[in-house]
Amino acid sequence: MTKLPADVYLSRARLRRDVPSSALRTLLVPSDDSARVSAGHKLVWTLFGDSPGRERDFLWREAQPGVFYFLSRRPPEDRHGFFDLDPVKPFAPSLRAGDRLAFALRANATIARGGGPGVRGKPCDVVMDALHSVPSGKRAEVRQRAVNQAGLEWLGRQGEKSGFLLPRLEAEQDTGSEGATEGQPVRVMGYRTLRVDHGRKPARLGILDFEGVLEVCDPDAFVAAIARGFGRAKAFGCGLMLVRRA
Repeated sequence: MTKLPADVYLSRARLRRDVPSSALRTLLVPSDDSARVSAGHKLVWTLFGDSPGRERDFLWREAQPGVFYFLSRRPPEDRHGFFDLDPVKPFAPSLRAGDRLAFALRANATIARGGGPGVRGKPCDVVMDALHSVPSGKRAEVRQRAVNQAGLEWLGRQGEKSGFLLPRLEAEQDTGSEGATEGQPVRVMGYRTLRVDHGRKPARLGILDFEGVLEVCDPDAFVAAIARGFGRAKAFGCGLMLVRRA
């Protein structure tokens, strides 16, 4: 049986349609993807930022405009009346090796480049890294294959250290179109780059969306990895893996 992390909650919040006004809602949840990620970063902190020095102890994902999922060490608190909050649920999955789970993951997938002995390399977006050696005039024709292959290879590496397997990973890497054909258990649903406000200067993030079926091989490691999140840019809505029985 899985060893459960202490005091972790799964919850959902929906931005209210009556309060704030529709004009304010447009500011909070803009239509532009990049602006919405930056706005969402600030908006979700209204549910968890109970003190000026509070460090982030939650993962979040925007499922659709104005609808957010959280995995957190504390239940969210709506101090400003922006949200309708569903009752929180303890994050307490009961898993065994061999269980198959349907999953969805939005991730900022990176690989370290340029490091050396004792020096950590600079994180590079896996898709841009895969396209780096391709002449600019030919990138459009190989872009989707690079998205699928680099994304699935990255996810496979995550599984190796996080207690899960991707069934038929090699077959997935050979697909030449976005997503996968019927019957394939793992799909790259999309890739986009977003410009977000981060510190003194904006940052550009590559974001991959995955869906599919995985197999649990080490339940304790897998549950702990979900609680930590996958990849980088967790402050900007990446890293939360949503799972259910396949």
